[in-house]
Amino acid sequence: MSTPYPFTAIVGQDDLRLGLLLNAVSPAVGGVLVRGEKGTAKSTAVRALAALMPEVSVVPGCRFSCDPASPDPACPDGPHAEAAGVSRPARTVELPVGASEDRLVGALDIERALSEGVKAFEPGLLADAHRGILYVDEVNLLHDHLVDLLLDAAAMGASYVEREGVSVRHAARFLLVGTMNPEEGELRPQLLDRFGLTVEVAASRDTDERVEVVRRRLAYDDDPEGFAARWAGEESALRERIAAARALLPRVVLGDGVLRQIAATCAAFEVDGMRADIVMARTATALAAWAGREEVSADDVRQAALLALPHRRRRNPFDAPGLDEDKLDQTLDEASGDQGQDSDPGDDDPDPGPDGGGGGGGGVPPQADGDRTPPPASEGGDTPSQAPEGSPDAPGRSAGAEQRPVASAEPFRTKMLSVPGLGEGAAGRRSRARTEHGRTTGARRPQGSLTKLHLAATVQAAAPHQRARGRSGRGLVVRRDDLRQATREGREGNLVLFVVDASGSMAARQRMSAVKGAVLSLLLDAYQRRDKVGLVTFRGKEAEVALPPTSSVDAAASRLESLPTGGRTPLAAGLLKAHDVLRVERLRDPSRRPLLVVVTDGRATGGPEPVALAGRAARLHRAEGTASVVVDCESGYVRLGLAGELARELGGTAVTLDELRADSIAGLVKDVTAAGRAA
Repeated sequence: MSTPYPFTAIVGQDDLRLGLLLNAVSPAVGGVLVRGEKGTAKSTAVRALAALMPEVSVVPGCRFSCDPASPDPACPDGPHAEAAGVSRPARTVELPVGASEDRLVGALDIERALSEGVKAFEPGLLADAHRGILYVDEVNLLHDHLVDLLLDAAAMGASYVEREGVSVRHAARFLLVGTMNPEEGELRPQLLDRFGLTVEVAASRDTDERVEVVRRRLAYDDDPEGFAARWAGEESALRERIAAARALLPRVVLGDGVLRQIAATCAAFEVDGMRADIVMARTATALAAWAGREEVSADDVRQAALLALPHRRRRNPFDAPGLDEDKLDQTLDEASGDQGQDSDPGDDDPDPGPDGGGGGGGGVPPQADGDRTPPPASEGGDTPSQAPEGSPDAPGRSAGAEQRPVASAEPFRTKMLSVPGLGEGAAGRRSRARTEHGRTTGARRPQGSLTKLHLAATVQAAAPHQRARGRSGRGLVVRRDDLRQATREGREGNLVLFVVDASGSMAARQRMSAVKGAVLSLLLDAYQRRDKVGLVTFRGKEAEVALPPTSSVDAAASRLESLPTGGRTPLAAGLLKAHDVLRVERLRDPSRRPLLVVVTDGRATGGPEPVALAGRAARLHRAEGTASVVVDCESGYVRLGLAGELARELGGTAVTLDELRADSIAGLVKDVTAAGRAA
């Protein structure tokens, strides 16, 4: 086993280290979610924490790590007779992104359960992580049903496996740590809430600190054991401090005044439910124990709020996490009844040392994409504010003229758009698909290991052979060839590729604002339905991929807000660029079906025969069976109907901006037609 990088050798990242240490002191805090850019020591810190955790005493031979002082009465390996326990280091168990449900919660031997009536159970990762650390790297990329199972076990302290009337339960109490890069997609708000704390990490911009990071890493890579030996003293001291804080924790007093500050803070920031209040109370108590105090202070409450509240204030993926620290200070002052008190925690930091007690972490994080509010558009000078509705280009403006980005209108709830047919893509919430979860539609012979038994089909397959197999008792003689896998129908996530017209014909400010609002609405819908999204824009003489397909709708929204407009309308270039993107994505992920959403008024200008060329490009998508919808942005009394003609060439459906709204009285076909339907 390789020597882990010492926790105390990590440079900077005070918030990250503090969040991990508080959970080591009090696992009841509920774990920590680490958000940050790649290469910021997220995984290194989590793996290093395991060496600091106290050893655990376990029942010899128990696969579920029962405590000999209080063994789990429902342990599948129990009941346990009184025996001396054996000590071992706390485990760090990593959950791979591609793990199956059986690997996470464990699996039952269905064949033995049916034929012998025994609960033959193979423990999963939740059992391995009991009384240790469960680490999920890239937790935002896990399938929803795995995240639900994981967080339910973390909340209840137990894992339940229910299969065809056979039930197994075992204890599963662990320190849950998740890491993620927000650029690769967000967690849903209700899942964010299940993590006790969250910290934002970013690479230091200080030259000396970056030099020290490189120096230590190179030294570790050259001689891991020697490097670890040089930090053994600091590691031992930190390990002892964790043990001392754990021993002190039960004696820490959480006064009524402090509890009122916690409740007032959660109410002021309008967090949902009561979990935030409980997590803040536990975190403040752990902070006091970490500082060696037996009473929680206002500074502890402030630090707890900065760690426990930012991720609970998000309502949709376009909201940046963070906390208004001025509002926090004002709320704490009002709750304490002392408006004149200086509440700057920097003047009285209980632990400014390198092990993470200071820094006032958890506040507003640096934003990778900057402020999404675009600069106000000039209403005069060289940037015209309006383009005539009936003209592809505004008078007096050259084909290359460009307008500044305009703000989008308010997003709205959209109609459901789905790909026709039955897919087999990644689990999601958009189109019909054969999945591991959903309603049972039939049975088949298992391909590989059996995961979902179809009991009736299995009995039906075994019944004709009972006499030949010498059945004499009441039990059914079942063999592996009799087992049938249930086929289920659920929903899949799709690749939603947006092709957005940013030309001069779309540049009228009121119209472009409405268009951006519609695309943002569709992006929000894609986030909720667990889709991948991509963004292609076209204007002037060419098209470009503004955002390659990604799970981060947050990044797509940022690109859209900063989108400039102006110039001619190279519709064919946009469609051809989209064709190239989809061709590459089919090679990368052939099971994920695409949905092409073209947002345009249908005009095509620039170059020889632009309309005919756009028609040929559209028919390429139709020939490959790409499901498509055209969002018709044409407005005014005189309508040319070009978007509808484009939809017919694509073999898809055209909808207006008004029809896109879920509360619109206008009808919208839910399933987008595929190739051949319009023929």
